[in-house]
Amino acid sequence: MAIQGSNDNVWHAFHGPNMGYVEEQYELFLDDPDAVDESLRQMFEQYGAPDWMESSNVQTSSGGQSSINDLKKLTSAMKLVDAIRRHGHLEADIFPVGKQDDRATPLVDPKTYDLTEADLKQMDAKVLIANVPSHVNTAWDLIQHLRSRYSGTASFEFNHIPDDDEREWLYNHVENGAIDVSLSDDYKKDLLKQLAEVEGFEQFLGKTFVGQKRFSIEGIDVMVPMIDRLVKNGNQDSVEHILMGMAHRGRLNVLAHILGKPYEKIFSEFAHSPDKELVPSEGSTGINYGWTGDVKYHFGADREYGDENSTKVTLAHNPSHLEFVNPVVEGYTRAVQDNRHEAGYAEPNFDKAFTIQIHGDAAFIGEGVVAETLNMSQLDGYETGGSIHIIANNLLGFTTNHKDGRSPKYASDLAKGFEMPIVHVNADDPEACMSAIELAYQYRKKFQKDVIIDLVGYRRFGHNEMDEPRGTQPNLYREIDNHKTAYELYAETLTNDQIIGEEDGKPYKDQVLESLRETYNSMKENEDVEHTIPDIPEEVVNGLDKIETAVDESTLKKLNEDMLKRPEGFNGFKKLEKILKRRENAFEEGEKVDWALGEALAYASILNDGTPIRMTGQDTQRGTFAHRHAVLHDTEKQETYSPFHGLEDVDRAFSIYNSPLNETGVLGFEYGYSVQSDETLVLWEAQFGDFANAAQVIFDQFIASGRAKWGQIASLVMLLPHGYEGQGPEHSSARLERFLQLSAENNWTVANVTSAGQFFHLLRRQAAIVGTEAARPLVVMSPKSLLRNQRVAVDHEELSEGKFKHILEQHNTGEDPEAVKRLVLGSGKVMVELEEEMEKRDPSDAIHFARVEQIYPFPEKELQELLKTYKNVEEIVWLQEEPKNMGSWDFVKERIQDIKKVKQKLHYVGRPHRSSPAVGDPNVSKAEQSRILNEALKLD
Repeated sequence: MAIQGSNDNVWHAFHGPNMGYVEEQYELFLDDPDAVDESLRQMFEQYGAPDWMESSNVQTSSGGQSSINDLKKLTSAMKLVDAIRRHGHLEADIFPVGKQDDRATPLVDPKTYDLTEADLKQMDAKVLIANVPSHVNTAWDLIQHLRSRYSGTASFEFNHIPDDDEREWLYNHVENGAIDVSLSDDYKKDLLKQLAEVEGFEQFLGKTFVGQKRFSIEGIDVMVPMIDRLVKNGNQDSVEHILMGMAHRGRLNVLAHILGKPYEKIFSEFAHSPDKELVPSEGSTGINYGWTGDVKYHFGADREYGDENSTKVTLAHNPSHLEFVNPVVEGYTRAVQDNRHEAGYAEPNFDKAFTIQIHGDAAFIGEGVVAETLNMSQLDGYETGGSIHIIANNLLGFTTNHKDGRSPKYASDLAKGFEMPIVHVNADDPEACMSAIELAYQYRKKFQKDVIIDLVGYRRFGHNEMDEPRGTQPNLYREIDNHKTAYELYAETLTNDQIIGEEDGKPYKDQVLESLRETYNSMKENEDVEHTIPDIPEEVVNGLDKIETAVDESTLKKLNEDMLKRPEGFNGFKKLEKILKRRENAFEEGEKVDWALGEALAYASILNDGTPIRMTGQDTQRGTFAHRHAVLHDTEKQETYSPFHGLEDVDRAFSIYNSPLNETGVLGFEYGYSVQSDETLVLWEAQFGDFANAAQVIFDQFIASGRAKWGQIASLVMLLPHGYEGQGPEHSSARLERFLQLSAENNWTVANVTSAGQFFHLLRRQAAIVGTEAARPLVVMSPKSLLRNQRVAVDHEELSEGKFKHILEQHNTGEDPEAVKRLVLGSGKVMVELEEEMEKRDPSDAIHFARVEQIYPFPEKELQELLKTYKNVEEIVWLQEEPKNMGSWDFVKERIQDIKKVKQKLHYVGRPHRSSPAVGDPNVSKAEQSRILNEALKLD
């Protein structure tokens, strides 16, 4: 057998009866490609029809049976090549310790395909792959080469990627050595020094601060040089910002050696050690951020890197909910990339910034937020041009073995569903790790897609240095105890390669330890260090009452007119356009501004003031309840248009996206965007408020407490539809009580407003504090049925003359202050229904209603003034439609109690204590609501 050929002439390998067989198979291929053997199908797809089928010069041969065998050998060889690419990782040497017994497969053995060494040596490698390495001649050479590439200390999984160009690029870069970084001897020495710094730092902390948590990096030490290479690559390519998210393991080392956090500052954060109190040396930055602070391995940092080009490197603050920082950092990155200084959608420049995500192996596949974040990676509103993911694989999740922590073979298998290339690499081979990082960087740069590096190492100590891992993994840790460190192994490699002398490696780490010891010893000792909580910034303590939010009537009219214009040739949905056309009359005598128009004018005026807006959520473009219509769809063409993009003289972006069907990932992203883009009003809307339950970690660990812990300022708006309309327990309550329970230290504003004017001014007030020290998030219990209730509509003068009011008094009640005996307080929809119910009856002069529009910060001064006006009040009622153990009652009762007179009674009117937020039967719900309103209106 002698199958020879070139890319252009591969079909010349076939002759005689084989030619007829190939012709028959090609005809089948044309009808149904799947009906043909995969190896032949690949040949037909790559080379097209056999050349003789396009020529009258047909060759024949009498070697019939021999030719058929040749064809079978060729197709078998192609299957073998494909198998090595697909399954070579199963035999790869990627485990420094804890090697798995099942890491072998017959799929990459030529015998499985009835091929011998002699068979393969008779084939030209050019008939098997397109780009043959220069040192490869025969198919046998090729198979040995491929097995070395796919089954070494680095291995690859690309076959799940459907795009041919991507896959071929990856094959070629791996197989032709294009990803192999050429490291000079000096670079290798520097790499050894980096490993010495990493290991020496951890060992110094372990010996100096015995028993304290540090979540050591030891076992995946090479991660620091890998990140360092990414930073240097980015700097060389003039990347403006590199944003990183990572959990605890190795965080202190990354802070020290990538972010440049001073050693003395890190030592000072161990100051509660029983040995001594430490104070950073002069010039070192402070210990705490925010005012309540956080533990040292949750903090992030920023650093400016480079000389000619400046690249900012940011490591995000991250709490113990390990992977929840992922979408937050993606939001950071998109905020850097977006150009918000032009009208229309903010256009991202993916070359400006990129993300590095560092994951734990157990958490990567165990936490659903990872899948949510990966899913967003190619969506218009969320893509960041590809993130580089490093799985810091230490083989364990706390004390849980991988067989108990995941169903598939690798933690990285999750990424296959998102068509991302995967590289597995042995953390004990620093040079292979450098090549892996280089491939990831170049792939991201070319295809603007995420890439996964599974950095397989181990964990030298317990989960947090106070655990004893030998009690749960005795065999693994027996091996780890006898395993040399990455630094020691690489020093041996460089010695064997005669790059350093036998005794040259040890001084590297000795110098590191000596330097650390000098830094530590030079720090001041002070047994009387006072540990106090810093004061809350004055801007946070202060209220927002002085902010003016009214907009000139002529400006509002012009904005309204601009929003009703359409591009030439745009075919709007006639029924919808007819509804929107009514807005033309909103400023005429006797007309009202409804909720939808009040919201639209708020956004338009904010843009007109020079503040960009970003808004996302499920169905947010239209609005869940079909009120917003911020994006219109052409009925004839696949085109859309946003009325907010047609505002004359506005040069700020309005970006509104329908989000994927998740809450945690999307809300985390928007929080990150708000933090990083401090000049933008960022809004997230839940489809129903109770869907926000799924994002509770983001609320708890980031939005509510991020500033107190880390000094991280956000002004994110969260619109959470809330109200009891008989839709059952999952579509009634936005769980107001949870947000009030988290309310303290002016960390955010919680509001439940009942008019279009109030919402207009509330949004404008929020936009006014964006980018200032007074900025804080805003939680709005937004309406559902109220959206179309004319009672929430207002005269246009309320927009041009008013401002936000913390408490709204009910008109037509309380006209005789001396006569008022009962004051009914409440917030939200139930107060509008109370107004409706009151008008069906003869109103009593003894009852007055007031709506608490802002629940937190609680309007104590306004309530005090109200009670001074109605000084004969004997009874104060808190009215709510939520159960007694939910809603606002538990939050407001003590505050009202502190304000009211001793003799004044405080009563609750609402649903009783319940485990579920609402009943499922709409008739029962209606009866309950009727009882509540009746009680509120009935004097004792």
